[in-house]
Parts: sequence; C-alpha cells; structure tokens
Amino acid sequence: MDKILVHGGKRLSGHVRISGSKNSALPILAATLLTREPCTIGRIPDLSDIHYMLTILQHLGCEVERASGKVTVHAANLRSTETPYDIVRKMRASVCVMGPLLGRERIVTASLPGGCVIGDRPIDLHLKGFAALGAEVVNRAGNMEVRAERLRGSKVNLRGKFGSTVLGTGNVMMAAVLAEGQTVIEGAAEEPEVADLANFLTKMGANIEGAGTNRIVIEGVKELRGATHNVIADRIEAGTFMVAAAMCGDGVTLHRVHPSHLAHVIETLREIGTEISEHGNTITVKPGAAHRAAKVDTRPYPDFPTDMQAQMCAMLATVPGISVITDNIYPQRCMYVSELKRMGANIEMQGATAVVNGVTSLDGAPVMASDLRASAALVLAGLTATGTTEINRVYHIDRGYENIDDKLNMLGADIERVKA
Repeated sequence: MDKILVHGGKRLSGHVRISGSKNSALPILAATLLTREPCTIGRIPDLSDIHYMLTILQHLGCEVERASGKVTVHAANLRSTETPYDIVRKMRASVCVMGPLLGRERIVTASLPGGCVIGDRPIDLHLKGFAALGAEVVNRAGNMEVRAERLRGSKVNLRGKFGSTVLGTGNVMMAAVLAEGQTVIEGAAEEPEVADLANFLTKMGANIEGAGTNRIVIEGVKELRGATHNVIADRIEAGTFMVAAAMCGDGVTLHRVHPSHLAHVIETLREIGTEISEHGNTITVKPGAAHRAAKVDTRPYPDFPTDMQAQMCAMLATVPGISVITDNIYPQRCMYVSELKRMGANIEMQGATAVVNGVTSLDGAPVMASDLRASAALVLAGLTATGTTEINRVYHIDRGYENIDDKLNMLGADIERVKA
C-alpha cells in the first residue's frame, strides 16, 4: 500500500491536461454490454475503478483490449449475468452493469455495491426504475436478482430525498433502450455524464431525447450496434486543479476541459477572489489579490457539486473570515474534517454544515484519507501547509485521479509516493 508525502510551500505554474471523466467512462463501458458488436471508447483514464469495471466485463464474458487510452469491448458471447462480489464491494459504480444486463438478457444478479464511505447511498431508485419497466426484484442471500419476461416502456420519477440519482438515471436509461415502447424518466439527473452516456447510446442506435434535462424520453429499439466514442473531460479533476491553482498558483492553465460543465465552480472561485479566464477548451486560474470567505451549498447539477465540497473546504481553511459549507446531497460527507483539524484547521461541524474559521496557515501532519474526494482535499491542504503532510490510504485517490501526484509535480509541487 502506498502513501503520499506532500512537501508544502511550492508554487504551481504551467499547463495540465485533464483526463477523461471517470463518471462518464464507467457507465459507458457498462453500456457496451448492450450490443454483440465491438465498441471502442477513447480517453479512458488509468484508474483503479476503471480496472475493476474492465475486470467485471471480462468476468461476464466480454473480450477487452486496452491500449493508449482506448478500450475496445466485444460482448458477443456473455457467459454470466452475475457480478462478482469481491469486485463489486470495492466500487459503487459497478451497479451500472445492472441496466444493460437487464436490457439485453432480461436478468441480472448483483451484490449491493461498495465504494467510498460518505453516507447512505441506497440503490432503491435504480430498482424502482427497473420495476417500472416490468422487472421483478428479489433479494437472495445478500444479492439483488432482477428479472423480467419482457421490458415495457413506462413513466418513472427518479428524484430522491437529496436530488436525482445520476447512476440510477443512467441505469434505467440503459435498460429502457431495449424495452418495448416509450419510457419517460421524470426527475432525471441533469449531469453532463448522463448526457455523455446518452450520446454514446445514440451512436449505438438508441432513440433518446432530453438527456441533460430533468425529463428524458426513450423510444425502445430492437437492437443496438457497435460504436466509437470519446468520453468528456473529468469536471471534478478539473475543479480540483482549479482549486489547487487558486490556493498556491502563479498561473495554471487547464487543457481539454468543458468550462460550461464547471460554471458554478468557476462562479464560486471568482466570488472568493480568484482570477479565471476561459478560452475555448482551456481555463487559466490565478489567485486574486486577496481571497474572501464564502458560503457554499452543494446541490445537484448545474449547482455546486458535492464532489468539490471537500476541496473547497481545504482552500477556505486558510482564507480569513468565517466560511460556511453545507452538503445538501451527502450530509455525512465530512470525515476529512477531523484530518484537516489535525493540520491546524479551525472547523466546526453543525450537522451537514462545516463552519470554517480561516487560520493563517496549516501545518503538515500524518493524516488518513477516508474517501476519494477527501484524499484530494488533503493533498491540496498539504500543498500550502508548512512542512510535510503524510497521507495514508491513497488507494482512494487512485480510484478517481489519474496520476495526480505526477501532474502536480509537473506544475512545481514537491510530492513523493512511497510504500507505507
């Protein structure tokens, strides 16, 4: 197991290329199960979650080839419709193979998924959508078995207590493309990753309208064909590098990004006092003359993303004044706060709200990563801290950031990866 040592105090400058989106790549790879023809997906990031997904596809009987950021999947002859527990328990996104397996084979058996410990994340809305299409859901010995003689289009609302479900929207959409008749998903997630999945499915021959809005209409087709597709840029990786540049940059330019996907993050950083310029698919970030305290509320896209709240908290920890950060999507996503406090941050938790009283500086300390975005927040805190920050359990960060230590070092950071 590795750990990361961040030697703080270095300034960042230069250029960084943003990787393809993990949250797009995973359901798009799963969608290749819907056709017997080969599919080639480009701009696939090198992440442990991607490795897990490819392993699941191979377990199901797919032929998988990977080279130079591209993955070709040929799902001509499936030998199983049951996902392996030892992989599923490590990655929540493994649940997204349920929709395509149900759509193609009319049966799937899956364990409840694992992943980051950031609070309760049930899949009840996924199952609600499958049931609306005519599937029966049975819990057998800790596994969910979903089967249907026929899938028929229907209307279903996927909005939950804390907003719409991104994976659930994709899952139901993938099952519905091969169902009979029309499916209408109300309360659909509007995230760019859902639209990216829909674009890939459309290339395969699916008939989908409204992806990227809260109402998606799907006309079922009899079969899908192979297709080639490049996933969109990872907006959360881009946002993380933007915050790093705002904290300790002298001018950092991000390439291969979609500024429109980051509109609320850009707006928030500008309100804090960061200088940001956009030119096509590039964004340049510089700290302003002085940063100001802020109030940040996470909500479903297009508002401020929950996946950026920990990074923003790390930044505001050293901004003068009192900042308030409330996570309205995952109220329990705050385990990293105790680690920032070990570094000298002054943060008080009040339910789902972090009240951050900015301090002059942070001190390097041994800390423990609790989840993917918490890992990134601790790296960012270490960049500005005095001394060395030792981050353990960095396997979390390797789930969602492609070579983050190498990329930051290319910008001027001083980061080591060593064996724990």
